[in-house]
Amino acid sequence: MQKTQEALAESNADGLLVWKDENVRYITSLRAQLIAGKTTSLNGALVTPDNDPILLGSGGEIDKARFGMSWIGEAHAVPIMEQRELVDGFVSNVLGPLLTEWGLESGRLAVDQSNISFIQSLSSHLPDLEILDGDTVMQRARWIKTDLEVAVIEEACAIGDSVTQRALDETRAGRRELEVAADAMQTLFRLGGEMAHVITPFVASGEHMSPPHRLATDKIIRNQDLCFIDIGSMWNGYFADIGRTTIVGRPSKKQQQIYTAVYEGLMAGIEMMRPGYTNQDCADAIIAKIGEHGFEEHLFSLFIGHGIGMGANEPPYIGETLPGATTYEFQPNMVFAVEPLVWVPDTRGGGGVRLEDMVLVTDDEPHLLSRVEYEERLLI
Repeated sequence: MQKTQEALAESNADGLLVWKDENVRYITSLRAQLIAGKTTSLNGALVTPDNDPILLGSGGEIDKARFGMSWIGEAHAVPIMEQRELVDGFVSNVLGPLLTEWGLESGRLAVDQSNISFIQSLSSHLPDLEILDGDTVMQRARWIKTDLEVAVIEEACAIGDSVTQRALDETRAGRRELEVAADAMQTLFRLGGEMAHVITPFVASGEHMSPPHRLATDKIIRNQDLCFIDIGSMWNGYFADIGRTTIVGRPSKKQQQIYTAVYEGLMAGIEMMRPGYTNQDCADAIIAKIGEHGFEEHLFSLFIGHGIGMGANEPPYIGETLPGATTYEFQPNMVFAVEPLVWVPDTRGGGGVRLEDMVLVTDDEPHLLSRVEYEERLLI
């Protein structure tokens, strides 16, 4: 909460309204039920630089908040923000009076995310209110972790390592990708994980990694298939994102060459993750090393790494190539998932390899948070 209020005070906004699940939990510690396909405006929080947060909870969460979250001083029920009449009722009867009470009816309110109905209703009921970008405020609050947050992420990584190892152990010829994913998810829940870092567990074998099919299917894993595992974990609201590629049976020379290029690229990138270097320096090192092996043109057309915490993917990003990509210097207590992926078409058994590790930036050497071993049979 303190970091949020500090980030808000440094912005041009007078108040902050958040709806994203991770931002609401970051501010209030509300662990809410997540409903597939409904990730916006189920629960919210209202913050100013000087006041305690007000929780805006869905009907399914409000009683828990009022009776079981003693640190929340004020909580109000919120409808599912889809039907315009309900949205108007909430703005006119709950949110509008709260903003007026705080003197914000003609101020500047930062909002992290919402739907058009809500924004239109807010503008209609409070025409003098200026709506600003609140997502950037929250990103700045969250991207440098506290020591306590790092400790929680360490535990998430311990679970994520175990999930990944279970999947690797269960990967063999004759099994379906979905069977491997099911075994991994069993381990996730058995160890206290809340969810994977993706809704659809990522187990892809053979031709399903060139190009990547980023989910598990009923494909049968075969001898000589490369198989990629990317499931991760969440614990106490914080994500771990860990990926490994293994081989079923004996690898081909081409598969070893691809794997070695990705591994060496990953190591080169991690080496740059320290103060004084930037996300672009890290990306350049990865791309250059993979290029030395002749596979630069086969790099996956996605960023190579991303921040991680209460969001599975969050800024800053590493190796983003689309317009608007920004360069940032690494700072201590930033946490990243670094994940170069190379896929080469027309490779027997698949030519797609990704390796993904969690890295903590420190005052000195980068600290590897993930500990799953690499596949020695694929290194040359």
